[in-house]
Amino acid sequence: MINNKFKKLTEIRQALNSKFYERENEVEGILVALLSRQHMLMIGPAGTAKSALSAELAKIVRGTTYFQWLLTKFSTPEEVFGPLSLKGLEQGVYKRVTAAKMPEAHLVFLDEIFKANSAILNSLLTLINERLFYNDGAPIQAPLMSVIGASNEFPEEGEGLDALFDRFLLRFEIDLIADETSFVSMMKGVGQNQQMPSMTMEELVQLQLLTDRVLIPEEVYEILSKIRVELRDEGIRPSDRRFKQSLSVLQAKALVNGRQVVNVDDIAILENALWETVDQKDAVSFIIRNHAHDIVTNTLHSIQNEANEVFYAILQDQSPGAGMEATQKMAALVSDLNKLKSHNQSRKADIDVVLDKVTSIQHEVLNSIIEPWYLDAPNDKRASTSIFFKM
Repeated sequence: MINNKFKKLTEIRQALNSKFYERENEVEGILVALLSRQHMLMIGPAGTAKSALSAELAKIVRGTTYFQWLLTKFSTPEEVFGPLSLKGLEQGVYKRVTAAKMPEAHLVFLDEIFKANSAILNSLLTLINERLFYNDGAPIQAPLMSVIGASNEFPEEGEGLDALFDRFLLRFEIDLIADETSFVSMMKGVGQNQQMPSMTMEELVQLQLLTDRVLIPEEVYEILSKIRVELRDEGIRPSDRRFKQSLSVLQAKALVNGRQVVNVDDIAILENALWETVDQKDAVSFIIRNHAHDIVTNTLHSIQNEANEVFYAILQDQSPGAGMEATQKMAALVSDLNKLKSHNQSRKADIDVVLDKVTSIQHEVLNSIIEPWYLDAPNDKRASTSIFFKM
């Protein structure tokens, strides 16, 4: 059952990537936002498929209530939250009719979000952060899962939009298509008429619950702590809340990639989450990328490459000295893999795959050493050696 859910996520991701050129990071980001119930911001020029990507995702999840609106400095609360009830006003009740508006939506796309004026801002902040909408003073729980915000530019300092900017955990800068082949394919409409996969709201909720159960290894917590220290050394101080929320992003990224355990390299997505101002982006990206490499995977590649080198070396030189050195190296590599496995139980399956390969190479090395010696040895030595290896 879980594998079927992973397969559906993969199909949706591939279909979106086929339809929206050079938007792989944003496609992953919007799926991660939806699974983790977080909010995502896309900043870039007009005509870069920001609204189209959001609307397509809403179509994919059948049963989603979707709300989309372009904000301007003249936008009114009625446009976003619904008009006042005339019947209510007659009775002295200040209540909005929220049908088909943001308070009743699961997925929301707000274009030019930083054009939101003060008349809208307070209710918008509460709705985004707490999923509550105050209607006639009474808090109403909203079904909101994710808000996808878009803007052509970053908010300027002093506009009073810092709190709104902070509500978006994931922030992606998006640009025009760069590759000419992709540009021509987009112009021709390649991939636009394909049958898109779909899922139900029930399946999405199940995936969100699975996301909550994705395991975060101790190693990931330790690396996040190191990242926090290095960011502070640079004068960059993401809030404790932002770090805490980032855990759900890591869990969702693992699930989008078909895993139920967070890997160290999943941390790379946090370069879109842990900066506060534009001038911090490069420093944050450098620090996170420096830590977001999968140490276990790199070690496995290194050990397997070394095992291959030992095997090819012994094929060239089968002298007793070379044979002894090769035997010792292979034994050491097998020992290193067993130690690696004992300290990384969450990666046991990956390590066992390499351990089987290295053990097989170890046997090949032993055979390449023993067979020539065995054929040239006297009969009595052959007999004693045969007895030894049978044991």
